[in-house]
Amino acid sequence: MSAAPLLILASASPRRRELLAQLGVSFTVVTALVTEHEDPATDPRVMVAHNAALKADWVAGRHPEALVLGADTTVFLEGAALNKPADAAEAREMLRRLSGRTHTVFTGLALRCLSDGLRIDDGESSEVTFKSFRDDVIEAYLSRVHTLDKAGGYGIQDHPDLIIERYQGSLSNIIGLPLETTKQILTRGGLLR
Repeated sequence: MSAAPLLILASASPRRRELLAQLGVSFTVVTALVTEHEDPATDPRVMVAHNAALKADWVAGRHPEALVLGADTTVFLEGAALNKPADAAEAREMLRRLSGRTHTVFTGLALRCLSDGLRIDDGESSEVTFKSFRDDVIEAYLSRVHTLDKAGGYGIQDHPDLIIERYQGSLSNIIGLPLETTKQILTRGGLLR
């Protein structure tokens, strides 16, 4: 590669856009028109790796000269994935299940460049412990935060004082794009030095 390749983020997530911008790289966004695998019984590491690769492969197929970054995040609690809630009732139920418990947040990453044959897959996990709370806290949280586009029905960056006790690992992973791991794969892909 003589000139730096175009980087495309294969994600509609505004949080991923904001996080990727923190790395100081220029990029464009192309949303992958794919149906993600969201079976809650699937191993979460397998699910997020599959979905990240699905998004990256779809966009890379249409932009073969570009570096394409796909990502997918889910929340995992007691043997089941908690993906994006379908509606407010499901978001309430997810928050009730998470109350007073520790869960794991998994993100899968996939970097592709078809013209170079580049395929890098990686991932990250972090743990989040929720405070114990009642329904009035759930209602207060739902009145302040749009939860339907967030795995587990919450965003750690949105009013954490209401629901979060503590977390371990990468905060950016919990938000949706683990920056250290992303930086490493972009370096391996030749975009960063």
